[in-house]
Amino acid sequence: MLPLSAAAQNELSLAEAQRLAVERSRQLAGQDAAVAADRDLAVSATQNPDPVLSVGIENLPVTGADQFSVGSDFMTQRSIGVTQELTRGDKKRLRGEHYEREADKTLAEKAEATLIIRRDTALAWLDRYYAEASAELIGEQILQAQGEIEAAQTAYRSGRGSQSDVLAARTALLGLQDRASEIARKVRTAKITLVRQLGEPGDLPLAQRPVIDHIPIDPGALDKHIAMHPDILILARQEDLAATDARLAQANKQSDWSVGLSYAQRGSQYSNMASIGVSVPLQWDQANRQDREVAAKLAQADQIRAQREEAMRAATAEVRTMIAEWESARERQARLEHELVPLATERTEAELSAYRSGKSSLNDVLVARRSEVDARLQALQMQADAARLWALLNFHFLQNDAGRTAPEKDTQ
Repeated sequence: MLPLSAAAQNELSLAEAQRLAVERSRQLAGQDAAVAADRDLAVSATQNPDPVLSVGIENLPVTGADQFSVGSDFMTQRSIGVTQELTRGDKKRLRGEHYEREADKTLAEKAEATLIIRRDTALAWLDRYYAEASAELIGEQILQAQGEIEAAQTAYRSGRGSQSDVLAARTALLGLQDRASEIARKVRTAKITLVRQLGEPGDLPLAQRPVIDHIPIDPGALDKHIAMHPDILILARQEDLAATDARLAQANKQSDWSVGLSYAQRGSQYSNMASIGVSVPLQWDQANRQDREVAAKLAQADQIRAQREEAMRAATAEVRTMIAEWESARERQARLEHELVPLATERTEAELSAYRSGKSSLNDVLVARRSEVDARLQALQMQADAARLWALLNFHFLQNDAGRTAPEKDTQ
């Protein structure tokens, strides 16, 4: 069981739901392991290759009187030697840096995954919140409709109403009950989604909805926010990795030397021998090998840079569109809540008053009541749409320190 700070209050806030979802994710733990692996490889890559030990017998006679004798012929010698490749320091540093850049990219991917978990959890939490709010609204309307049926039946029995009024009231109730069933299905679906992300805490009653009247984005300084878009940040890390690989390819144009030392023992009547030497690869065709590799790595870096610039333009347009949609949804929500719903309520009250005074039919009251229900549900749906857009914008960008930290590991 995960610890629940909200469980003591028997309610689940949006922030608590996000915290639980992040803690429950195994994907993030896997990415931490990948970062640790890259950092281990970074340390390994900065070391010299292992020395090579060689042991052998040279010039062993295989025919004649001294066949297979190791001490009779003056040319026969038993040797032991060691060879060490001396890798250039800049190559070792760049090889280690390659894996450090891989770790940075994985951290950026982890930050993106964390952001997606928080965003998806927020959307699931809001979906359940507004589904339950709609269910509560329909429940209130059903109670009123049941009261209207009783009133219609009383009026019919007293001769002040008609049977058609009773049937109309029952029909209206059935319509509300059908809508209630559909909304109940949405509530169950929203709960299932939240439980899948959180486990058992997803069944807890929800706390109050957070304020959705503000987004942490300044449209006038959008470039600053775009740089922290997860896709852009990952491409930036890939660009850093490609630049490191290009520098490593350039460093590989300088050959690494190898030093060898060996000792050879001959027969007791002959002197022993020692050898020392160096070897170096001859890069005969740099234009078609090493230079081509450098050009390829530079081209890959240019490709990623172009992708990042294109992604920044696309992300800017996407965010501007979402901001415009969020502002429009809030404007429409305010109009519905402060104008349409009050008008629909006044109409219902007016029709009800007229019906009680015998100046209107029950059908007129039911039509007005249906219009009021539609207006309230429409206003609630618009608020839900604005809340979803708020969640998409609020959890669209990484924080300034996201994608830069991971659990520490000893690299000494």
